[in-house]
Amino acid sequence: MQNQAVAENDDLFFAEEESLDESSDTQQKGWKILLVDDESSVHDVTRMTLDGFEYAGRGLDFLHAYSGEEAKQVMAEHPDTALILLDVVMEEDHAGLKVVEHVRNVLKNPFTRIILRTGQPGQAPETEVIVKYDIDDYKEKTELTSQKLYTTMVTTLRGYRATIQLEKSRKGLHKIVDASASVFKIKSMENFVQGVLTQIAALAGLDDDAFCSVGSTLVSHYERKKGSFDQVCRILAGTGQFENMSGQLLAEVLDAETLDKIRVAREEKKSQFYEHDCVVYFEASQGDNGVLYLKGKQSFDSTERDLIELFGHNLSIAYDNIDLNNDLQHTQEDVIHLLGTVSEFHSQETSYHVKRVGQYVARLAQLHGMKDKEIETLEQAAPLHDMGKVGISDAILNKPGRLTEEEMSIMKTHADIGYKILKKNTSRVVLKSASVIAREHHEKWDGTGYPRGLSGEQIHIYGRMSAIADVFDALASRRCYKDAWDMSQVYTLFESERGKHFDPALTDLLLANFDDFTAIFDQLSD
Repeated sequence: MQNQAVAENDDLFFAEEESLDESSDTQQKGWKILLVDDESSVHDVTRMTLDGFEYAGRGLDFLHAYSGEEAKQVMAEHPDTALILLDVVMEEDHAGLKVVEHVRNVLKNPFTRIILRTGQPGQAPETEVIVKYDIDDYKEKTELTSQKLYTTMVTTLRGYRATIQLEKSRKGLHKIVDASASVFKIKSMENFVQGVLTQIAALAGLDDDAFCSVGSTLVSHYERKKGSFDQVCRILAGTGQFENMSGQLLAEVLDAETLDKIRVAREEKKSQFYEHDCVVYFEASQGDNGVLYLKGKQSFDSTERDLIELFGHNLSIAYDNIDLNNDLQHTQEDVIHLLGTVSEFHSQETSYHVKRVGQYVARLAQLHGMKDKEIETLEQAAPLHDMGKVGISDAILNKPGRLTEEEMSIMKTHADIGYKILKKNTSRVVLKSASVIAREHHEKWDGTGYPRGLSGEQIHIYGRMSAIADVFDALASRRCYKDAWDMSQVYTLFESERGKHFDPALTDLLLANFDDFTAIFDQLSD
């Protein structure tokens, strides 16, 4: 039951809990304690007995309910309640037990500790209740003297805090695993680092407020005013108050004292531990340095320091590996664009043409509802649509006037030439997709295209998308044999060729989102 509850109640619970657990001295909030009893005097005595109580630097925030139904409502509104002191007999003999069932089974809350208190033990025998219900303790009201209540509070809150830290650790590991499975995604580094920060915070009992920054220069407010820096460091990823600050300058979100602590760690190339926070130094790739900033401890013992520094060391290794993978991906993209540009320079067109075609196709794929991975593949593959032009002579490619029938026959062979060049690497998804595009982007919906005269859905959707993208850009651009068309003329052409040259459904997507494609053309203009 508890494992299921963890999964289903995870997001609801931690939206509340992460803002409370282990708060800093300046933002401390008490442990939420729900008192459930139909006698107001019990509430008053309990509050007076626990007046001034503190555990782990935090006091108590009392919530009150005078019936089982009221307790259910309070728990729905405060899922981050640490402890319920729950009377068994209220509006009915087993009202308290029904509250337990509701909290565990309906609200799916396995975290809140529950202590049953009863003045009528015969109504709910201790042995039966302990076995049957998910509670943490069972006390007769006469047992809970001042000293015993104090002891019970300490042990219960200690167990609650340990449970929360374990759950945060689980969530941190989950983030790391997710990032490890998708290291080629743009956001993977951010996800990975967030997972590491969550792990450290949970294992070392720190605040959720933490961030990671990587760069070659850190600046203080003083230097920022002078403008004497050549590179400004930004937050790579963060948790807690820094979670939505990725990309922001450190000097914009940190005070001068914290920036100076970070500077000391980087200059000395050594982690620094202070009374309430620490800066963990690590080496990153390509000569850069990185820091983790963590806070929330009054002091760090040797075990905690070793643990935190170990995480920092491992992060540097992971950072380098993910950075290398990203570099390989970007290199692949650059090579593909260079290959596409070769054919375009050969025909006196520009490298912007191939980039635009890639983005047009990606936008069409997105509008069509394709998944992100396939869209990414198409954006890389489409620039190779005219790869076969490397096999066509300059005299034909760059002829200013209309081609003769013989010249046109030669020109049409570029589709098959490109296909033959690219199909040799069909084990690579991008090149395999590019071979299809190169061969079929001159096919027409009505079957009058080339090289094979395919029609309708016989033409691969990649070819149909690339046909629209290539013609759109060719019409809007100046060529050696024509002037650029006005965008209104381009729009009219696609209206008239819908269902003839072009796939009607894809044409509708183009026309309905025409401004998106003109924006791409303007952003990457020749």
